[in-house]
Amino acid sequence: QVPLVESGGRLVQAGGSLRLSCAASGRTSSTYAMGWFRQAPGKEREFVAAISWSGGNTNYADSVKGRFTISRDNGKNTVYLQMNSLKPEDTAVYYCAARPVLVAGRIYERMSEYDNWGQGTQVTVSS
Repeated sequence: QVPLVESGGRLVQAGGSLRLSCAASGRTSSTYAMGWFRQAPGKEREFVAAISWSGGNTNYADSVKGRFTISRDNGKNTVYLQMNSLKPEDTAVYYCAARPVLVAGRIYERMSEYDNWGQGTQVTVSS
């Protein structure tokens, strides 16, 4: 497995924006779907967004629809999470995850469906 490295998390005021990045550090020959999850203090890790290898299919948790956008650049082995109109309840450690796929359009929303995880990046939204 190729290590995943998240970046971009920081302290931001409510209503602000952030863009998180997740880079596969190293060469990969696999096609893989990717997702973003988050874990707030005292809560379970939850699904945020997912994207297919082709980038043509995406899905979002209801809590972030219309505010967050997931995208990817396969040439750079990187997936992004653009977060707009941030709220204090978005405060969490954000994790990216990857899994190999045979079908370019498949997406996955369950943690158990991913086998490669990054270390996480902290996002804190102040009110």
